[in-house]
Amino acid sequence: MSKHSEDSRKVTTQRLLEMKQRNEKISMLTAYDYTMGTIVDQAGVDIILVGDSASNVMCGNLTTLPITLDQMIFLAKSVVRGVKRALVVIDMPFGSYQGNSREALASAIRIMKETHGDCLKVEGGEEIIESVKRILSAGIPVMGHLGLMPQSINKYGSYAVRAKEDLEAEKLIRDAHLLEEAGCFAIVLEKIPAKLAKQVASELTIPIIGIGAGGGVDGQVLVIHDMLGLTQDFSPRFLRRYANLQGIMHEAIEHYVEDVKSCDFPNEKEQY
Repeated sequence: MSKHSEDSRKVTTQRLLEMKQRNEKISMLTAYDYTMGTIVDQAGVDIILVGDSASNVMCGNLTTLPITLDQMIFLAKSVVRGVKRALVVIDMPFGSYQGNSREALASAIRIMKETHGDCLKVEGGEEIIESVKRILSAGIPVMGHLGLMPQSINKYGSYAVRAKEDLEAEKLIRDAHLLEEAGCFAIVLEKIPAKLAKQVASELTIPIIGIGAGGGVDGQVLVIHDMLGLTQDFSPRFLRRYANLQGIMHEAIEHYVEDVKSCDFPNEKEQY
């Protein structure tokens, strides 16, 4: 267990609220399989997000839009099996909750029943508030997501910083309050000005998790493939790489290939 997470009790939505109240920062990372989920959990991360970013880093798609409900459920089931302490949040994929609150509830119930995850995450504010309320009415915890919303990338046209203009910033603040009032337990703010994110975090009583939203929020989230250097073609300003596993893996695999070709592997001690 990480020195920063010596408390081995299960992380809950209530514990996250308590962390905000005592100004303890919240750590959050993605995971998409059993092995990675186990490693991330044992390292002491507070929240594990089974993100629809799996569409990019696991499936090779250009956007998050193609990943399906079935695929998200498969990935989330695998992660949950490896997690003992962290709160597991599962992204609801594009098309599973927008526009039809009854379909949103059906999708949410299916995810919760089949994955045994702890809660769900959805993108949007006023536009999806009825779906949020209906999901919450079933007793399912919901995390919001505002700012840059990857499921709406075709509307934006780029991954540029959002809410730099007054009108969009004002809408983001209204949407954040709407989500809190509806009953969301936390909100992710992605790629918005740090000053705006800090304002939202100070106005709301629920935890605000940032990605590219500065240090004035209650916690941070990164995609694990990015922060471990498994991906190298994505380098936004907010990304800090804590390792270069792509290079390590490439070197190890090259070494393996050489050993097989030269008949060095397996040697006498590595056979029966």
